[in-house]
Amino acid sequence: MSHQKQHEIDAVLIGGVGFRPEEYGFKDIKVTTPYGTVRAKRGTISHYDRELKLALIGRHANSDSGRGEHLPPHCLNYRANVWAAKALGSVRVIATNSVGTLGDHPPGSFLVANDFIDLTKSRVNTFFDTATVHVDMTEPYCPEVSKCLTHALESRGLVPQTGIYVCTEGPRFETAAEIRMLQSFGDVVGMTGLPEVVLARELGLCYASLCIITNRACGLAGKKLTIDEVLEMLDEKQDTLRTIILDAVSSLPEHRDCECQYATHGATIN
Repeated sequence: MSHQKQHEIDAVLIGGVGFRPEEYGFKDIKVTTPYGTVRAKRGTISHYDRELKLALIGRHANSDSGRGEHLPPHCLNYRANVWAAKALGSVRVIATNSVGTLGDHPPGSFLVANDFIDLTKSRVNTFFDTATVHVDMTEPYCPEVSKCLTHALESRGLVPQTGIYVCTEGPRFETAAEIRMLQSFGDVVGMTGLPEVVLARELGLCYASLCIITNRACGLAGKKLTIDEVLEMLDEKQDTLRTIILDAVSSLPEHRDCECQYATHGATIN
């Protein structure tokens, strides 16, 4: 793991939606991890009276080939991305996730995840391949970072929604029957939130997910769901998303007072 001090970076953003790093003069960097090389961007953004030190990891753009492919959700190197987030010198991670609503959340609105259901099938979901570590997931998303995101939404006159994130394997969209089932225990559905949140917890990181609701889930809108409408909504909300994240990072407390850092304490079978 990196020997850099904590808080050398205020927050690592995984996803990258809403930021145009070239506008801020962010520098391209490579982070070597035990799971592969991660390409990231690092820089400083002035926001009100603060200079925010940020790093961006493009979740879908990281490929060892370096050709810049847009990798599908089930092929992402989640372990490399999360390991790199910690190696960059931060203890806080804010993920952005595009999701479909399973209920009445309007497209274009935002939701801060407070729990999850993992329906993925083929993803490596732990760093502990040789030790038996049962990490507690009673509160999987950091309450401190999530609170800052919620307050940022409120301060911008947006309704602060919270809810359960259901993660499916992808890359296909869900069937209408699957969505009817998911409605019984979830609020939004996406393909990228897991195992990211679990891996962050295993490394003692404070991780929160800001979900942008891009569409109604399959079968709820009465028409075919296309990726075009998802991308159009993401583009439309980029500026708002960026502002919310910067507001949230600006309000993060200097010292952590949450349990995230102690996640693996008492979790190992010797």
